[in-house]
Amino acid sequence: MRTPDGQTPGDRTPAGRTPDDGIAPASTEREPAADPDSTPTERDTHPDRAYAGGPDSAASAGAPEGDRLRKAPAPGPGDHGASDLGHPDPHDDRPLARSADGKGPAPQRPEPRGGLLMGRPFGVPVYVAPSWFLVAALITWVFGGQLERVLPELGAARYLVSLFFAVAFYASVLVHELAHTVAALRFKLPVRRIQLQFFGGVSEIEKEAETPGREFVLAFVGPLLSLVLAGIFYAALLAVEPGTVPGVLLAGLMISNLIVAAFNLLPGLPLDGGRMLRAVVWKITGKPMKGTIAAAWVGRALAVSVLIGLPLLTQSGALGTDAVDNVGMDTVLDALLAAILAAIIWTGAGNSLRMARLREHLPELQARALTRRAVPVETDTPLSEALRRANAAGARALVVVDADGHPLSLVREAAIVGVPEHRRPWVAVSGLAQDLTDGMRVSAELSGEELLDALRATPATEYLVVEETGEIYGVLSAADVERAFVKAMARPS
Repeated sequence: MRTPDGQTPGDRTPAGRTPDDGIAPASTEREPAADPDSTPTERDTHPDRAYAGGPDSAASAGAPEGDRLRKAPAPGPGDHGASDLGHPDPHDDRPLARSADGKGPAPQRPEPRGGLLMGRPFGVPVYVAPSWFLVAALITWVFGGQLERVLPELGAARYLVSLFFAVAFYASVLVHELAHTVAALRFKLPVRRIQLQFFGGVSEIEKEAETPGREFVLAFVGPLLSLVLAGIFYAALLAVEPGTVPGVLLAGLMISNLIVAAFNLLPGLPLDGGRMLRAVVWKITGKPMKGTIAAAWVGRALAVSVLIGLPLLTQSGALGTDAVDNVGMDTVLDALLAAILAAIIWTGAGNSLRMARLREHLPELQARALTRRAVPVETDTPLSEALRRANAAGARALVVVDADGHPLSLVREAAIVGVPEHRRPWVAVSGLAQDLTDGMRVSAELSGEELLDALRATPATEYLVVEETGEIYGVLSAADVERAFVKAMARPS
């Protein structure tokens, strides 16, 4: 998640306390912002219904329709406490999104990149990472050396055959990943992209399966397709003459797909077998997080086993090679390969734990709970007067409105801070405001991934939060969302 620089959420008031107490209630009964020259009205509250919508409360007498903004609920997870608008929290120095000034439709979420785009099977982009060319060259060199012993008559043409084998092998890996993709799409899970890289490929599925059964199927279809491909290559091998180029290629593809299937069935994250183990533990315990923890630690144990065991097996001749007593180049290469594989597995297991904790805490991010109270000001209002009204009302945001009370733009906090106090009486709020676009209007009911997706689609520092009826609820600072996110991630699962 990328979020911009900002300040702390404003003071809010719980039931039974005055606005000066600096804490606001979470309530389904929403109160419009108080008149800028008066104190805010208290609301009846119910702590268990902070996320639900409720009936509108009456506006103060004499206020025109649309001239009052809704009061934000209780401080969210990222609230650091109160400070006056225009005096930033010194800890808010993390610019993670840029202001998107200007009118026009909200920009679409940028498509992920990942190398050379090869196509869009089933509507999912397939990329070949630059590291693939390195491994393709490595496979061409290694397999070419083997062909020199098996088919010496090929000469230099053996490297062309080896390159064909590298491409065919990664085509098999693509089929393996497409199996995951088709299963995910069948379960209505969005797939961001498929990427072929140094050690195989990855299907980036954006959401978790809803049930352990679906998780198991989603993980198992990849190795299953690799086993099917191995069977197809074996059947084709029976129809060709041994010791020929087609025979050697088919044998190599059969063996490589068997290795891919067997390796991916190892029971540790991030491998498919680890996801299957996660699904089993999830089914037994009823808790997906326990399944993730179990499969991740098995994955880490697997990484240590690969780091230590693979060189020992190679050196002992257990993998079909001659036993090696001395330390030579082959031994060093085996140790390097084992170290790379172990690092990939260990890192993937750790990433799986972090992603599981992320998904576990995402529902805590609620637009309604993180929204700041705001006051409306007209375009020609001096900044000093606008800040006086906001601070008097206990608000932490300014919304520029027209004569009818319709919102036009949001005053940026970073711009406010950049204006010296002695100049604020001569600076109009309109000169510090960011015009509202469709993407800068977010629903008060958004939470979790839906909220983050809405903010990513239109990078900005502040967003106007509206009810389902279109009424203004308040202003959401992207910095508040970031702080709530970091705080939630810091808590143990």
